[in-house]
Order: sequence, then C-alpha cells, then structure tokens
Amino acid sequence: MHTGDAGAVTPPTRRVLYDLQHPAELFRHLGPNWYATVMGTAIVANAGATLPVHVPGLRVWATAVWALSLVMLVALVAARLVHLTAHREQARRHLMNLAVAPFYGCPPMAMLAVGAGTMLVGKDVIGVDAALVLNSILWTAGTLMGVLVAVAVPFLMITRHDLDPQSASTTWLLPVVAPMVSAATGPLLIPHLPAGQWREAMLLGCYGLFGMSLLATMLILPGVWSKLAYHKVGPLQMTPTLWLVLGPLGQSTTAANALADVCCGAVDDRLKEGLQVFGIVYGVPVMGFALLWMALAAAITVRAFIDRMPFALTWWGFTFPVGTCVTGVSALSRHTGLDVFTGLAAALYTLLLVAWAVTWIRTVRGALRGHLFLPPAPPPQKD
Repeated sequence: MHTGDAGAVTPPTRRVLYDLQHPAELFRHLGPNWYATVMGTAIVANAGATLPVHVPGLRVWATAVWALSLVMLVALVAARLVHLTAHREQARRHLMNLAVAPFYGCPPMAMLAVGAGTMLVGKDVIGVDAALVLNSILWTAGTLMGVLVAVAVPFLMITRHDLDPQSASTTWLLPVVAPMVSAATGPLLIPHLPAGQWREAMLLGCYGLFGMSLLATMLILPGVWSKLAYHKVGPLQMTPTLWLVLGPLGQSTTAANALADVCCGAVDDRLKEGLQVFGIVYGVPVMGFALLWMALAAAITVRAFIDRMPFALTWWGFTFPVGTCVTGVSALSRHTGLDVFTGLAAALYTLLLVAWAVTWIRTVRGALRGHLFLPPAPPPQKD
C-alpha cells in the first residue's frame, strides 16, 4: 500500500505511468506535502555542516546533499507550477482539505532550508557572492510565504474547515513552524547587513518570528496531546507525524543560539550578553523535553513497525524534525563546550542519516512506480 495526498492510503497498481491520458495528469494530486522531501534532504546537509565533530569527508558529503536538495527544489517547484496551472480546482480542494492544508507550511520551509545550506556549504561551489544572493532570495520568499501560511491556514481552520477534538493532529504544527525556520536561518544573513539599524532590525525581526512560532506552537500542543491521549495516533501510516513535535523544539533551540552568535554589531554589549545566556537557558530545558518526546515517539514507531506500518510520504517526518534537534544540540555543544552535547549531536546525526537514506530510497521507488502520484483512496465504509 502506498500514499497520495498527505499520506492517504491507495491500492497498489502496476500501470500508473502507462495509463495517463496526458503527461500533466501525473501532477494532478501532487500536494504540498512533497516539499517535505526537500526539507528532509536539505537538513542532512545543514546538520552535517554544523556538526561539532570533525569527520573526514563530512563537508564534501554535506555539499553533495545540499546540491541534491537544490535540484529537488527546482524540480518540485516546476512540477507544482504544472499542478497549479493545469489542475487549479484540485489545488483549491487541497487548501480546503484539513488533511492537506497544514502541509502548505512545507514549501516555505523547504526554501529556507535549501537557502541555509547555500550559505553553509553551497558557497564552496558557487562562491560567497552567489550564495548570498541565492540565500537572500530564498529566505525572503520563504519568510513571506511562511508568515502568510501561518496566518492563512489557521484562518481556514477557524472559518472553513470542519473541526472536532478528534481531528487535532501534529501536522497542525507545520504552518506555524515556518516562521521559526526563518528565525533560525536569518542569522546567516545578518553579518552581511550594514552595522547598526539594519542589523538590529533583522535581529529583532528574527526574534519576532521566533515568538510568533513559539507561542502558536504552545497553543496547538495541548490539543494535540489531548487527542493522542484520548483518541490515539490513528492509522499506522500517520505514526511518523508524531516526530513533527521535535521540529519547533529543535528549531527554536537552533534559532535562540544562532541569533546569539550574530548579535554583536546589532545590539549593545549588555543586551548581547543577555541573548547569549538566553540561548543556553532556553535551549537546554527545551532539548530535554525533545529527548523525552523522541523516546515516546520512538516507542510508538517501533510498535507501528511491528504492526507492519506501510510506507507513506509521512515517513519524511523522521528526517527534518530530527535534523533540527541535531542543529540545536550542536549549537549547545559550541556554547557550553560540554562533550555530552557533542556526543549527542553525533548520535542524532547518525539516526538522521539512517532515516533519510531509508525514506529517500523508498520515495524514489514509489515515485518511479507511480504509486505516490495516485489520488487518495476513499475512506472505508463502516458496517
């Protein structure tokens, strides 16, 4: 069994690509959840570039994965343009579908992740100036789209979508996490801005994005926990979405420490010291909770695998959230100098590599066979 939109299960078929009436039909059901493949790939490069350990060939590996993520982003943007042009009604149905709409948080995060990788390792290939231009474009576009999505999707949930307590899902975090990714990747641009007003505005703007995402996450998590406790996870293929909770935790830790790294030249020394302390005082407890949630999600995931959880695009939930924890722990390692954080970052990166490799291979296989482009199956009829 494989999935179409947002991980819905579809029956297998062997002639998906041969039965198409028109090539554009291949993209009819291409939802925004596909951008999770770019996010999950780009974070492998970004986490590898910031890992606080020296591994021979790691930077070359990170650069190669970044290049792959850039190619994937360009290809997916082109495919989505076909979808939005040739299948406008389907795109509108995606937006009105509560199961799909939250995934509109993925496109801006994909752009932001690839842009960050451009500055971290891509500059070795295309040069600093070109990397700065490309990252500036991707960060600006990703941030504007991320803020729009963070407002628009909750607006639709409140005014248009049919909600009940059982419909709460960890995927609801996706639209509101995008501004946090902007806050975590914006620091790569701050040193290239003129000292003074420009840097301070960018720095404090990133903190504003940080607060926007953090408080929205705090509003959503109680409902998600209540749903999980009383109504359980749901279909097996949705189990990987439990890992999405790690996204705002790891990304906020990364953001708090990354912003502290670049506050010099943007604020006075007194505020600079406070921001640097905040990065550690905030990050350590949050990563503690992240490890707790990771253990819980891992236990449920093992149980799902024992029950033969089918492959779905939701498996990409094993990648990006874990990657944000790698970058968050790596930042704490740099700021505290503790070997325990260095070892933890290396262990999490190893987990990320395994999860990414398995998911990427399964995704390529499903795409080549055409199963992942199928429409979602109708819900089973109750007796």
